[in-house]
Amino acid sequence: MPTLYDLKPRFQNLLRPLARRLAAAGITANQLTIAAAFLSVATGALLTAFSHMPALFWLLPVVLFVRMALNTLDGMLAREFGQASRLGACLNELADIASDAALILPFAFVAPFGTWGVMAFAFAALTAEFAGVLGHAIGAGRIYVGPFGKSDRALALGILAAVVASGVSLPAWAAWLFPLMAVLSLLTMANRIRAGLRLAS
Repeated sequence: MPTLYDLKPRFQNLLRPLARRLAAAGITANQLTIAAAFLSVATGALLTAFSHMPALFWLLPVVLFVRMALNTLDGMLAREFGQASRLGACLNELADIASDAALILPFAFVAPFGTWGVMAFAFAALTAEFAGVLGHAIGAGRIYVGPFGKSDRALALGILAAVVASGVSLPAWAAWLFPLMAVLSLLTMANRIRAGLRLAS
């Protein structure tokens, strides 16, 4: 199923000159992975602590874009500049899970989003990513099929954050947006498992 992840090669081409400069400066893939996680967790903590200040949610679209750029760059440094390692693979997956949770959970404190819906989405996003990682365990490699992968989640969260930050009064039915995204994430999980089994057969 189509996903924003399909646009990644174009994004990589835009960032390749920066990747070369970072490699020449001695910046490592693992450093970028940790930086992206630190930025995400710090932003999530800030938004949670000051959830009564909606304007701060303007930070989220910016942080989501920066995180995406850092994640793309760390992968390029690993693959194209000989920095791939087992530790890096572990850091990459763990950092993604921590970052996702940190950037999703602040919405639990924003009306009309309910805690249960936001938590359900956070859990479903985690399972979708875990299903992708399981591809390695069955010999199929990392699986990225959609319809609601990391890039798609980032776009949805960025749009919601912009709406919250703008001060727009959300209708009551918006409480169902996070449960809906949870369902899409579970569908993504199922698709990744099916794709992994097909590729491994």
